Amino acid sequence: MSLPGRAFYKLYVSILVFLAIVMVGTTGYMVIEHYTLLEAVYMTVITLSTVGYAEVRPLSDGGRIFTIFLILANLGTFAYLISLLTRFFLDGEFIKTYKTYKMKDAISKLEGHVIICGFGRNGREAARIFNRGKRDFVVVEKEPFRKNDVSFPVNFYIEDDATRDEALLEAGIKNASALLATLPDDASNLFLVLSARELNPHIRIISRASNDSSLKKIQIAGATNVIMPDKIGGAHMANLVVSPDIKEFVDLMSTQNTEHFDITEVTSNKTATLEELDTWNKTGATVLGIKTANGEYQLNPIGKTVIRPGHRLIVMGSKEQIDKAAHLLS
Repeated sequence: MSLPGRAFYKLYVSILVFLAIVMVGTTGYMVIEHYTLLEAVYMTVITLSTVGYAEVRPLSDGGRIFTIFLILANLGTFAYLISLLTRFFLDGEFIKTYKTYKMKDAISKLEGHVIICGFGRNGREAARIFNRGKRDFVVVEKEPFRKNDVSFPVNFYIEDDATRDEALLEAGIKNASALLATLPDDASNLFLVLSARELNPHIRIISRASNDSSLKKIQIAGATNVIMPDKIGGAHMANLVVSPDIKEFVDLMSTQNTEHFDITEVTSNKTATLEELDTWNKTGATVLGIKTANGEYQLNPIGKTVIRPGHRLIVMGSKEQIDKAAHLLS
């Protein structure tokens, strides 16, 4: 439970205890002293608040004994409640609780978002790219969020253990399109992948792995793809030696994402050849490749290549050009 949540829970319990004492006091005065409801409530309130007003009517010995026990039962409760209320509103706990509630409500309305589990180097880089591409994402991380550590806005951040089912459900895993498992150790990522796959059998899961021995296990657990950052980093460095210009150009293409340039996927809903579609002349977008329904890739396809419903075209162009291509294939 988050800090605002714990503060709200304490306040909630304290109010319930205080109201219970008020009810007991009211009932006691009505039974023992035969006060009316209003008189009993009034007598209970002035007794608990210790304001020192006169009694409604002189108390009997039984009423005095009951009042003593009522004061002892309330000893500290009222003062503690007042201190909690003061701290809740003056120390910003109310604002934190309200913001947390609003964020949870907003997350529950998300559709097709990405859940980033772990906000280390890999998680932050993924979040940066999603932010630049205006893709909704929810971060689940045990450590508190420090705004100064990132240079981009993080709208949805859940401070919790990502391996807990409750945290994943709160992050909207039922409606999410993908989940990134970027926790620091392979065992945690393995458990996370198992939990995520059980909660949403259709979600795309991308997990990181540090050891070769973990790769197969995480795949069996249900990961769609497993990435080994160390290996990718080594291969990247080697490619920069062998063919630096080509590697830098490919990296630029894969990370550049603006209104004027993007590379994305467009799903086809019609049957036609690339020659018939003529996407270059009609939209200005370039088709770099095709992914068929059975998962096979066709790179640099020729004009006679047949596009069928369900095929996904890898398209390069501006946002406007890509939107036109999507409309052409719809």
